[in-house]
Amino acid sequence: MVLRLLVLADTHLPARAKALPPEVLDELDRTDGVVHAGDWVDEATLDLLHARSPLVLGCAGNNDGPALHARLPGTAEATLEGVRIAVTHETGPSVGRERRMDERFPHLDVLVFGHSHIPWDTTTPRGLRLLNPGSPTDRRRQPHRTYGLLELDGGRISWSLRRL
Repeated sequence: MVLRLLVLADTHLPARAKALPPEVLDELDRTDGVVHAGDWVDEATLDLLHARSPLVLGCAGNNDGPALHARLPGTAEATLEGVRIAVTHETGPSVGRERRMDERFPHLDVLVFGHSHIPWDTTTPRGLRLLNPGSPTDRRRQPHRTYGLLELDGGRISWSLRRL
């Protein structure tokens, strides 16, 4: 069975936008779960995702306050459809990221991260897939606001980045 996951990071609500974009909410209704790589900023977004999705895998980010840190780990891990996946907020500088993440997460197949607001899709020498969906609310220096869709199927991984 294919598991479709909406992948978000750096929503920064309500500082960067009043709410998640309608396109993201529409996509949420067509997926089996959501992965959020931190910097939610408000608890309302976490509550909304829990209310509308049967699966929420999320972590706290550096802009999240004590209430979110109390509800979310720094790194969350799960095995979904045979894929060992984790979500964390920060991975450090882009230079050397693949090597560092191979060393830090030798047991994973996919690592979703945020913080930079820069979409990222690479595979480490060991085969770990590194994914950053960018931000659906704050593009910073990027040309578009973005989010991701991750499909997992019996160990197979399919990723697409969506522009808003």
